[in-house]
Amino acid sequence: MKRIATLFLVLAMLCSLAACGGETTNNNGGTNGNNSANNSDQTTSSTDESTTGEENSKNEITFTEMVAVDNDECSIKITGIEADNMWGYTIKALLENKSAEKTYMFSVETAAINGVQCDPSFATEVAAGKKSNVEISFSGDELEENGITEYTDIELTFRVYDSNDWTADAVAKETIHIYPYGEDKAVNFVREAQDSDNVIIDNDYVSVIVTGYEKDEIWGYTVNLFLLNKTDKNVMFSVDEASVNGFMADPFYATSVSAGKCAFSSMSWSDTTFEENSITEVETIEFKFRAYDEDNWSGDDFANETITLNP
Repeated sequence: MKRIATLFLVLAMLCSLAACGGETTNNNGGTNGNNSANNSDQTTSSTDESTTGEENSKNEITFTEMVAVDNDECSIKITGIEADNMWGYTIKALLENKSAEKTYMFSVETAAINGVQCDPSFATEVAAGKKSNVEISFSGDELEENGITEYTDIELTFRVYDSNDWTADAVAKETIHIYPYGEDKAVNFVREAQDSDNVIIDNDYVSVIVTGYEKDEIWGYTVNLFLLNKTDKNVMFSVDEASVNGFMADPFYATSVSAGKCAFSSMSWSDTTFEENSITEVETIEFKFRAYDEDNWSGDDFANETITLNP
């Protein structure tokens, strides 16, 4: 009986909804049928789509195919851009190994977005005489968090070498720029100073800024950094003899920043390291911070200072 009563109740509600939906009252007190209401919705939808289209056209990607590398051994052609790929902002490329017998490794040695160094972690093998369609993707979370929402200048340095002989010279090494909106729309990122910034190094060669601290779920306690390489050399930034609250605790930190580029970086300590030293709250962090020419270890340091942080 309860099921029958419920069925009648549902039928009654459906009839009531149908009666209400049959007419709508206009501003003059009259009534409009369902067709008028639907036409109104369609008109509104068309207007919204038109507006959105106009907004998108202002920043429409105008990229066309370009050849990045083409020699007797290999070729790399940039074939497209997919800004909303599920893996992140994606560059599509066609790779060709022209060798008759060698397998080549195609890699992106360095990359930058709007002058900010990024790492797409791209490397793939192509067998002798074969081609491969590939995707080079950037995870943009960190860039977006720092205000970089449009990729106006994508710099890629490709390196191609014998996959079975790493000591052999590269068969290709080329740096290219991709301008999705045209070269005249390219913008170089300049980070605005924040009140919470702690500038720990700033000289004619490099700048190092502590931008904040956080407890990362994966990496543990983290010190976030912004690095600026003002030189025409590739600079290696490294940390030695680190301690937390007086206990030796090395974050195993070293990162390279290409000439003239900047980078968001971070050094972290695992939960295990803190547990082993009974550290529950960070009071003091000390370390030696060094910046030097990555390609000339015997050269003078660009920076070599002992730093103390009090989070």
